[in-house]
Amino acid sequence: MSDWLTPEMLNLELTQRQEEGCAVADLEVRAAALGPAPSTADLVGLWAEAETRAPLPTFPYWEPSDLDSIRLARPDGPRQLDLKLSPAELYDKVYGAWLGRAAGCMVGKPVEGWKRAQVRELLTATGQYPLSDYFEWQEESPANREFHRFFAKNWCRGHIDRMVRDDDMDYPVLGLKLLEEKGLSFTTQDMADRWLLSLPYMMVYTAERVTYRNLVLGLKPPASAVFKNPYREWIGAQIRADIFGWAAPGDPEYAAELAHREATLSHVKNGVYGEMLIAAMLAAAFVTSDLDEIIQIGLSEIPGTCRLAEAVRNVVKWSKAEPDWERTLDRILAEYGHYHGVHTINNAALVIMGLVYSDLELEPAICRAVMGGEDTDCNGATVGSIVGAVRGAKALPAKWIAPLNDRLESIVVGMTDNRISDLAERTIKAGMYASLA
Repeated sequence: MSDWLTPEMLNLELTQRQEEGCAVADLEVRAAALGPAPSTADLVGLWAEAETRAPLPTFPYWEPSDLDSIRLARPDGPRQLDLKLSPAELYDKVYGAWLGRAAGCMVGKPVEGWKRAQVRELLTATGQYPLSDYFEWQEESPANREFHRFFAKNWCRGHIDRMVRDDDMDYPVLGLKLLEEKGLSFTTQDMADRWLLSLPYMMVYTAERVTYRNLVLGLKPPASAVFKNPYREWIGAQIRADIFGWAAPGDPEYAAELAHREATLSHVKNGVYGEMLIAAMLAAAFVTSDLDEIIQIGLSEIPGTCRLAEAVRNVVKWSKAEPDWERTLDRILAEYGHYHGVHTINNAALVIMGLVYSDLELEPAICRAVMGGEDTDCNGATVGSIVGAVRGAKALPAKWIAPLNDRLESIVVGMTDNRISDLAERTIKAGMYASLA
């Protein structure tokens, strides 16, 4: 079990421990002294020492992972809202959320993992800044070869004919399959089984791949989330939130509970809170179009004492004081840019920024989230989902929705080619308000 360990993995674990409030500077010095080809025994030994470190008493955050403790640490908030939607209205909002998620994912897909400066350089060089449409395809040349290494033509404006396969869309499809098979009373182990049955190992990443490995080794949740998993607070759980908000419209507490049940398969602390936050925000988005209220309801389901809540509160405060979204983006990157580009906290901050400066309109929301860089397809997808739930499918601009042709591909076994409208209908039937389907 030790042959997968590399110096990079050890360094990620030490960074994770440091971010959790543990003192690991001495271990970082010793890791650096191992040189470029350390022995497996040295790596295993340092990792084992890191696992013994606990957050220092001076660490100013309380970040539990179990649901009872999370609820003790959460602020007051409305736990259930009064959902007053006709069957047609509920369908329009669920369909809008699916479509908005797909559009946001697609616009962010070509620049996934890029930094803000790289995204702006590409957009400026090609006359697309500020972004206001899907990325433009340009034939490769020496000048743009590096930028276009990861582009595919059918991700780009004028060449899109469906939502192509992406892990950000696989997870709501997989979550829907779980709800259809197990119902809202599913367990974390049910989700684990569904991963093993329906997701190819090489099509999951970071925390999910480590968790998959742990499950194959026989570990059960929640141990599957923590064993040799340096990605346990990264964004993987947050991108799995949407189906639980869509399935529990108007009930943010229950949406967050469903999200917690699912997230603890692979994540802890802020990794779990990210999924709970977004699920609760989505549940609220079916009832209110007041963004401040949506955000506060999301925050009311996670600990007020955590780093994620602090980041969200800061972005809201900064945004209200600054009319220029790019200045707020500067501040987000200055404050949270030390986190890995696939971490929950910095990317959630970009999601909030994209929403606040959008008036909850799809185009500015997804474009500004993507122009922030980092995990662009994840952030565009999350922002698009929230806007879609608020506005409904009928109100979303055809410019963004028509190219998808109501079609979504996934890697999920048995659900590889889907009509998005069908997924919306199935979501309602699998959710709290099945009687409205």
